[in-house]
Amino acid sequence: MTQEQAKLDIISEAIENVLVERNLRGMKSVQPALSPGYVLRAAKWMQACTGTVLIGTGFPVVDTFETDGPVGAISLYNAMKAIGANPVLVCGAPLSTALKEDFLVHEIQVGEHEGREEEAADALKQFQPELIISIERPGQAADGGYYNMRGESISPRAACFDSIMRQSTCKTIAIGDGGNEIGMGNISEALRDLDIVPAATECDELIVADVSNWGGHGLVAMLSVLQNQDLLEPFDNLECLQYLSARGSVDGVTRENTLTEDSLPADEGVKLLLELRRLTGFSA
Repeated sequence: MTQEQAKLDIISEAIENVLVERNLRGMKSVQPALSPGYVLRAAKWMQACTGTVLIGTGFPVVDTFETDGPVGAISLYNAMKAIGANPVLVCGAPLSTALKEDFLVHEIQVGEHEGREEEAADALKQFQPELIISIERPGQAADGGYYNMRGESISPRAACFDSIMRQSTCKTIAIGDGGNEIGMGNISEALRDLDIVPAATECDELIVADVSNWGGHGLVAMLSVLQNQDLLEPFDNLECLQYLSARGSVDGVTRENTLTEDSLPADEGVKLLLELRRLTGFSA
């Protein structure tokens, strides 16, 4: 192993650990099921992507969408665009409608319908992605349904990104914070002790975090190291939450239209961003 690779491994594991240090929903407990260095491996795929990257996000809460997921997706979108890739946000209404004026968005149909596989095949044919990232997307359980953290069925309000992940031939990355998101099928055994209906959909590389948004920022931090470019510095966490709030977002835990992420105030996200920049050497 070269000295440079050893340095990257140390930074990756530091990011992986800070992302789960609060263990809000058991992600630190399940982290040992993952092979260390997952943030670095995923970030290298991001760096290698020069074409289209599909970024799926949007977790339905009642009749709208939660703040966790879109914030991290926008962070990833901005970073991938900055390094020359072509990012596309993939989501269902009403999030797709909220974002389409400012971002390149591909809308997928909400609800249970027979055309999911065809919809996925059409999207893959249209975009021919080099990479796919899922961040805080509900994942299908073993019974094919979608469930929230309370174990309630959200299938009628969920759009299916799972089929795009399964049909794709490119690398896939998934980010989750509770066990019911796309990608968590990778560690199904480790999720048995959590009080959830776990997702069964798998991915090539899974990123776990206390808040999924933070997992997105963690990948951008690692990508910054690989690029030798501070890709997190331009990101304003509070501004992003205000942008989403004005378009109807709610906190996924409280279900209220507040500037919070999984009930945590915006300042906590700001602190996490600063810590990631410190770990990667871009901030004192």
